[in-house]
Amino acid sequence: MSLTFWKPGTTGPGSNLDRSAQSEENFLPYAPPKTSSYNASDRLPIYAHRDKLLYAIEKHGVVIVVGHTGCGKTTQLPQYLLQAGWAKDGRVIACTQPRRIAATSVAARVSQELGTSLGQEVGYTIRFEDVSSRENTRILYLTDGMLFREVLVDPLLSRYSVIMIDEVHERSIHTDLLLGILKKIRKKRPALRLIVSSATLDASKFYDYFSEEGVDDAIVLSLEGRSYPVQIAYLEVPIHDYTQAAAEVVYKIVRQGGTGDVLVFLTGREDIELAIQHLRDMLQSYPNVGVDSLPLYAGLTMEEQMEVFQPAKPGRRKVIFSTNIAEASLTIDGIKFVVDCGLVKIRTYNPTTTLSSLSVIPISRASAIQRAGRAGRTSPGICYRLYPMSMFQTLPASIPPEISRSDLLTTLLQLKALGINDLLKFEWVTAPPAETVLRTLERLHSHGIIDDSGQLTRLGEQISEFPVDTSIAKMLLISKDFQCSEEILTIAAMVSVQDVFIHSEGTAGALAELEKRKFTAEEGQDHLTLLNTYNAFIKCGKSSSWCKARSLSFQALSRAISIRSQLKKAGSQMHYEQLLAQQRPVASRWDIQISSRKHGKFSAYNIQHIADFEVQIVSPHPNSVMFRRKPSTGWVVYHEIEETKKIQINVITEIQPDWYASFSRWYAYAKILQGLLNMANYQFRGNGVRRDAGKQMYEGFQSVGYTSYIHEADCHA
Repeated sequence: MSLTFWKPGTTGPGSNLDRSAQSEENFLPYAPPKTSSYNASDRLPIYAHRDKLLYAIEKHGVVIVVGHTGCGKTTQLPQYLLQAGWAKDGRVIACTQPRRIAATSVAARVSQELGTSLGQEVGYTIRFEDVSSRENTRILYLTDGMLFREVLVDPLLSRYSVIMIDEVHERSIHTDLLLGILKKIRKKRPALRLIVSSATLDASKFYDYFSEEGVDDAIVLSLEGRSYPVQIAYLEVPIHDYTQAAAEVVYKIVRQGGTGDVLVFLTGREDIELAIQHLRDMLQSYPNVGVDSLPLYAGLTMEEQMEVFQPAKPGRRKVIFSTNIAEASLTIDGIKFVVDCGLVKIRTYNPTTTLSSLSVIPISRASAIQRAGRAGRTSPGICYRLYPMSMFQTLPASIPPEISRSDLLTTLLQLKALGINDLLKFEWVTAPPAETVLRTLERLHSHGIIDDSGQLTRLGEQISEFPVDTSIAKMLLISKDFQCSEEILTIAAMVSVQDVFIHSEGTAGALAELEKRKFTAEEGQDHLTLLNTYNAFIKCGKSSSWCKARSLSFQALSRAISIRSQLKKAGSQMHYEQLLAQQRPVASRWDIQISSRKHGKFSAYNIQHIADFEVQIVSPHPNSVMFRRKPSTGWVVYHEIEETKKIQINVITEIQPDWYASFSRWYAYAKILQGLLNMANYQFRGNGVRRDAGKQMYEGFQSVGYTSYIHEADCHA
């Protein structure tokens, strides 16, 4: 395939460079002059605005900062505030990030610039990991979710003098919630300063949000200038195989020689692994090129993600294949080339089926500009967009905020825990869909988390104290009734980490599968397999060499130990007892995530909403023990369900349908199970699902005496 790039003769989107094309060849060559990859802080664009920023923060309660990628907002502004005395008397300057890797990497960089040990004057806090000192830390980087959870403990966030909400353009759920909560907090604590910052931000929207009638307490500051220019090149015609095209562009860059690392934006793990393989195949005919291909996506361990920040070895170049995780806040020194596929994978949620799906869609113009800016952080660079300029002009300005396309179960529980019972009066930046809110309230009620008046029950209060999603917290609480809390703590910790089993291709993959079978429960259950793996790791001395020999992730298992310890501490008031039967509380945790297998296929049921009952054809995930097994009872519960090219369930355990009958509070669910069994023959027509299956199953529920799917259930914990 021949890739032909269009080279604008004037300023292109995302570039402040106005120059004519420097080459008549189809492939735009590397031309930027050699320069040091290290920027002294006083050379960053933000330095020229230092006094103006500090004056605005002193005089205004809310400062909205818009500055190009690489201007120094995230690393320098907290340092300016520290030097100006905003951290005196034990106060803390907080800076939130939407991603863990951003919080950890930026904290490490700032602590290095200040010449302090990470975790002392500068620290970070992410889920299940706190590298900070309550006594000494003055600049704290943390994920937006962690700061939101802190509100549950300290509703006025009293230890903070300034809170900077960074990368607001990403509009994560917790970013939106924090903005609403901080607006309320500032009415009680007007001395608290709030900074809202991003490289690509609709400043007027947030200015209007924080501006009260008759009160001039918000201001917008624009930090003009970028450290280095970035050229933009577009493909002349669209391409279909963007993974192959990305590999070809990288191949041509490294064949040209010169210096500079490459950052490639793709949609997910599968694309990244495929593109890396394409590049390796191409480089076999050019063995003298030293290239280190590094993946970067959320499924990697923290140690694997941090490898991208290590400098390339002498005579070699880094090529980083990343998802949109590298769009914002990450400073990867040495990047001079960006290859942008123009696509992103996002998660969307269907409130009727309670099913999340992953969809690949075109990126927004804001994201395209962010991606291009990665090439201009530490030196001049070039961005190759694998799509025509005409496509860029049709891109949406931004991606819909996460709160409009996500499951809100844990989110609304946390708002309830903060005492925000009237959700309609909460000042949303963007209000979530009404149907999602109503469905979520129904689910909270069916779980016994809220009562008929919408107030939190005692169970709801207890669940909100756990730093895990709602259903796992509920499973932990129920486990004490079945005297197996220690085992359930372990299972909860293990499903909270990335996969502990290392999945490889070819011979290595076959050997890894054989090792996994050593931990597999005889019944073929994923939850008990995870429990066996954890117990073996502890018994064998938590050895990294033991893990390596058995294709297990030492980092993931070590993290599971830490998570388990924190979960046990969070639930210490529940008086857990260490006894045996694990599977029934697992079944009660996944009380609405049930699947049956008939005619060689699994069907997943959402038994929360019987009136609009839906049946989904699903497949066990290849990583599940149940992938090649058939449950003898025909029934399983599962921890995860997700739609990509097909709907897959993962972390699966076989159950006995009559288990539900032993729970008085799940009496109605037992009736539902019986109805499903009675109507099993109506689930399939050929390879598809009958359109009238929901109606016929509803009739089946009525035939076993089922009349009210929520109100007959005793949901008291």
